[in-house]
Amino acid sequence: MEIVFHGAAGEVTGSCHLVEVAGKRVLLDCGMVQGERQGRPNRPQGESKADERNADDFPFEPASIDVLVLSHAHIDHSGRVPLLAKRGFAGPIFTHPATIDLASIMLGDSAHIAQMEAEQDNRHLQPGQKPSVPLYTQDDVDAAMQRMRPVEYDAPSDILPGVRLTLRDAGHILGSAIVEIEATENAISRKLVFSGDLGPDHTPILCDPAPVPAADLVVMESTYGDRLHKSHQDTIAELASIFAAAHRDGGNVVIPAFAVGRTQELLYFFAEHFDAWNLGAFTLFLDSPMAIRVTAAYDRHENLFDEAARKLWATRPQPLRLPNLTLAEDGAASRAINAIHDHAVIIAGSGMCTGGRIRHHLRHNLANPSAHVVFVGYQAAGTLGRIIVDGAKRVRLFGDDIPVRAQVHTVGGLSAHADKDGLSAWYGKIAGHPPVCLVHGEDPGRSTLAGELKSRWGSRVTLPMPDTRVAV
Repeated sequence: MEIVFHGAAGEVTGSCHLVEVAGKRVLLDCGMVQGERQGRPNRPQGESKADERNADDFPFEPASIDVLVLSHAHIDHSGRVPLLAKRGFAGPIFTHPATIDLASIMLGDSAHIAQMEAEQDNRHLQPGQKPSVPLYTQDDVDAAMQRMRPVEYDAPSDILPGVRLTLRDAGHILGSAIVEIEATENAISRKLVFSGDLGPDHTPILCDPAPVPAADLVVMESTYGDRLHKSHQDTIAELASIFAAAHRDGGNVVIPAFAVGRTQELLYFFAEHFDAWNLGAFTLFLDSPMAIRVTAAYDRHENLFDEAARKLWATRPQPLRLPNLTLAEDGAASRAINAIHDHAVIIAGSGMCTGGRIRHHLRHNLANPSAHVVFVGYQAAGTLGRIIVDGAKRVRLFGDDIPVRAQVHTVGGLSAHADKDGLSAWYGKIAGHPPVCLVHGEDPGRSTLAGELKSRWGSRVTLPMPDTRVAV
């Protein structure tokens, strides 16, 4: 068994790893590269390097892939699946049932955005310029969804002759999975473990990441390999102080949030601490049609919740039924929010501010020193969110130069990724501390984690780059 790294190798997005085993090819994830649109002179918003990479040929022949295993539904892990099928992949896609539910929402949204961007670009075509076409369409999404096959947690499944798949709860988002691939070749059994994205212990709603007893090679994410998150208690206190300050200052609270996972955590916290945070003094807006649909999907998979979440769901108003929560499902409702300049809490996507309705809310709030912008998730290099977090004094939005006067907060304790200690502790439970390849991380994050694993566990660590090949 060998693995070749094609994505999220030395960077955070674009997860894609090819396993060659028993004469077959198993692809682990097929995600989009995500990043800011930097602008080109012949297009109104411009095509970014990420856009170009996503449209590039795959580094393998899609038709040669026998099976795709999807760790979870986040677009940086699933976003190129319809394109893979469009370009020739014809095999089954194995993943958790909740991931199938969420992927249908997220991939459909991705296709819609691609279609809208192509139409917008084509309104400004110059003579002789080639029209833009979307990366894929809803028909491509539908074709890919038909290939999805559900696999429950802790239920070993034979996906190819001599190849067995087991999914374990990764605690990252609903349906997220640690992937185990076990194969027997020439009477020798080998096991590859791919962490996918690992959540922290004690995260709201979801169960803790499941331990893995043994492996011959571990492919592990390293997003926060050089950081420690704040404790749950400190995070709650920090959010309480932000809302207290916003109530005192009289401005809005703008929260860029991923539609899957982070939004549901926030709504959970709002329900749990509604009175303590004086949230009744605000008007709450969920301005994300996709997040609204995803939250409904969470309700459909309540069996995956941890005990505390099941109890909250049973004894308190469900997050979508908070008394002062408005769901902005259409564009008119979203635009109406921009007329409100005080005591509004606005949750909108995208989480890294690379697109979506959040950019409009930033345009209307960043210049207000009474406003608070709260980042609750990872901001990849080159994204607008990262630029703001890094302290930019001005940003460019919709052709306007916007001063950043709002108070900017980064609440790291809400991360859906395990931190350095969490990653090390999860790995440390694997018998014998097998060789590990660190992916889904930028340096210095993953190099710092590599040093931690070597010193704490005596591990042999590889930091793969694209096209690195490692034997299991």
